[in-house]
Amino acid sequence: MMHLRRSPACSSHARAAPVPPCLVRSVSKRLPTIRAASARLRMCVSVRAVNSDAFRPNAAPPVARPAAQQLAPPVKQHDFLVIGSGIAGLTYALKVAEHGTVAIITKDNANEGCTRYAQGGVCAVLDKSDSVTDHVRDTVVAGAFLNDLQAVEVVCREGPARVLELVELGAEFSRNPDGTLHLTKEGGHSNRRIVHAADLTGAEIERALLANARGHKNITFYEHHMVVDLVVDEYGGALHCFGADVLDQRANTMTRFLGLATMLASGGAGQVYPNTTNPHVATGDGIAMAYRAHANVSNMEFVQFHPTGLYNPSGTGSAFLISEAVRGEGGILFNMRGERFMEQYDERLELAPRDIVARSIHDQMLRHGNPHVLLDISHKPRHDVLHHFPNIAAKCMELGIDITQDPIPVLPVQHYTCGGVNTGLLGETNVQGLYACGEVACSGLHGANRLASNSLLEGLVFAERAVNPSVAHAEHAQRSCSRQLHYAAASADFRGPRGARELNSALAEWVATRRQELRDIMWRCCGIVRRSKELMAARDYVVSLYIEAKAIYKNYGVNTQLVELLNMATVAELMISCALQRKESRGLHFSADYPFMDESQRRPSLINTSFKSRYDLSPYMRNVPSVLPAGTGGPASAAQPKRVARKQVQRDRELAVRSTPQDL
Repeated sequence: MMHLRRSPACSSHARAAPVPPCLVRSVSKRLPTIRAASARLRMCVSVRAVNSDAFRPNAAPPVARPAAQQLAPPVKQHDFLVIGSGIAGLTYALKVAEHGTVAIITKDNANEGCTRYAQGGVCAVLDKSDSVTDHVRDTVVAGAFLNDLQAVEVVCREGPARVLELVELGAEFSRNPDGTLHLTKEGGHSNRRIVHAADLTGAEIERALLANARGHKNITFYEHHMVVDLVVDEYGGALHCFGADVLDQRANTMTRFLGLATMLASGGAGQVYPNTTNPHVATGDGIAMAYRAHANVSNMEFVQFHPTGLYNPSGTGSAFLISEAVRGEGGILFNMRGERFMEQYDERLELAPRDIVARSIHDQMLRHGNPHVLLDISHKPRHDVLHHFPNIAAKCMELGIDITQDPIPVLPVQHYTCGGVNTGLLGETNVQGLYACGEVACSGLHGANRLASNSLLEGLVFAERAVNPSVAHAEHAQRSCSRQLHYAAASADFRGPRGARELNSALAEWVATRRQELRDIMWRCCGIVRRSKELMAARDYVVSLYIEAKAIYKNYGVNTQLVELLNMATVAELMISCALQRKESRGLHFSADYPFMDESQRRPSLINTSFKSRYDLSPYMRNVPSVLPAGTGGPASAAQPKRVARKQVQRDRELAVRSTPQDL
C-alpha cells in the first residue's frame, strides 16, 4: 500500500503560495472500495460534469457490445492521473510517483508527441557571461510585453536546475571538447544558452524520461487511450476534478479513471491547421476538454507559425521542421530571386523573433508568387553543418537536397500554441484538483510570442512546481470528498451513445471532409495575417460545425475521429473568439484591420464562459437534416457547414492576406 506523503519544500519555491499545514499529513488508507450498489451512492448529489449525462440514469436502451466490453471493469483508480506523455507529463509523473500511484494516459505510443520532435533545444542560463536578467528580458521582448513577469522570472530562475536534472536522469546532450555542455544560440536570444542534443534534443529528452518512468514501480502507462472528457463535481461551492472518461482505442471500450489530482499535459492544437510541424495527436484535446469542464482559457489568438518548415511539394503528412538553430548558426534567408530580404523587415535580420521572420517570409511569397523561400547554410564548413544538424541533413537528402551545398526550400508552418488553459504559478487551474502544464497551458510565460526553446523549459519548471500542491490537494480530496468520489465511480455508465462505437463508412467520410474544411478555413482566415471580416466568416462555419459534431457525438457513440473533430472545432472557435477580442496587432496576432500595437489592449484575452452563453445557437439549428444512421436520431447535418462556408468564406478566397512591409 502506497501512502501519500509530501516532500520537503524546495528553496526554489520560496515565492509559491503556502500549503495549509492541515493538508500536509500522511494518508493511512487508499480510496474506499467501489460498491456500485451501495445505498450511500443513491444520495442526491449536485454534480456538474462535462459528460453530465453520465451522472444521471440513462433511459436509452444499451446497444449490443462485445463480450470483452461487457466484462471490462468500468472504473480504474489511481492517486494521480497524468494526461499526456511529453516532457511536462513525464517530469510531473516521475516526481509525484514518490507520493502515490500514477496513471499516464496517452493517445498513441508514449513517445509520440511534440516533445519528441523538438529539434533546437531547451534554454537555461548556464554560462558565466549570461544572466537570468538577460533571459527574462529576451523572453519579455519576444512576448511583446504581454508576459506575466512572475511566471517569466520563475522559469528563468529555476530553469537551470531543472535542465541539470535531465542530465542526472541520463539525457545525453551535446558537449564541448572539455566535457561542458555545448550551448548554441537561437532567434531572440542575446546569449548562447540553448542546451541541445545535436538537432534531436526532444527525442533525447523523451528517451531519458520514458526510460525512467517505465522503470518506476508506481507508474502505469495506458497507451492508445484517449481521454474523452474530465469528470467534474462540486464540493464546498467549487468545481473539483475527480478523474476522466477514457476510450481504449484498441479494445474499443470506455473506462472511468478516478484520481485525487489530475495533471493535464496533452500538448497543443497544431492539427487545426493544414500546415503544421505537430504530429497527428495534437488536436487540442486537453484545451477542449478543460474548457468543457469550465476551466478558464486565455490567449488562444497567439498561434506561433515557425518561419522555416521544410517545403514538401507533395504536401502530405506533418511538416518537417528546419530548426531555429540553423539560422542561429549562420543560415541566411533568400527569396527565389536570390535576394537576401530580412534587412527590409528587421535590423536583427534572420535572428529576429519568429513572428517577424514568419510574416516576412509570408510577404515575400505573396509578393513574388512563390510557394517558398530559401534558407542557405552551405557557406559554413561542411563538417560543422553535418555535426550540428545530422537529422536535418538526412531528411533533406531524402528530397535530393544536400544542405552543405544547396539552399533549403522553406515556408512558414504552424508550430506552437501559446495560449491554453489558464494556470497560476503552481500549474493550478480554476478547477480544484486540475493542473495543467506544457503547451496545453497558458502560464503567462510566453505572452504574445514564444521565445525559442522556452517551451521545453516551461514544461520542466511547472511540472516541478505542481507536485507539492497536487499532493496536498490529493490529501484533501481523500479526506473530504469521499462522497463525490463514490458517486463518480458509481455513475460511470457507458451504455448506448456513451459507449465506444466505430464510425460507419458514411460518417467516417463526413468527419474526414469536415476536418479538412475546418483546417483550410483556419489557414485562410485565422492564419499568419488576419482580418475581422474573415474571422467572423470562419466563426460562423466553426459554430455550425461544432453543433453538428456535438449532436452526432451525443447520439451516435464515442470514437477517436469524432471526438477529435469536436475538439478541433472547440479549439478553433476559442482561437477565433480570442482573435476577435484583440483590436491591435501584437506578437503572433497580426490584424490587417488593426496593424499597430495599442497599449490600451495590453492585457491577456480570456474566455471564462460556456459556449452556449456566448452564442444564440438557434439560427444554426433550424432545418438541419440528419446524417445519423436510422434509429439513432439527432439533429446533425452534413450539408449546413458547407453552405455556411460557401456563403460566408467564399467572398474572400485568398489563401492568405498579404501584409506589406509597412504592416510589419
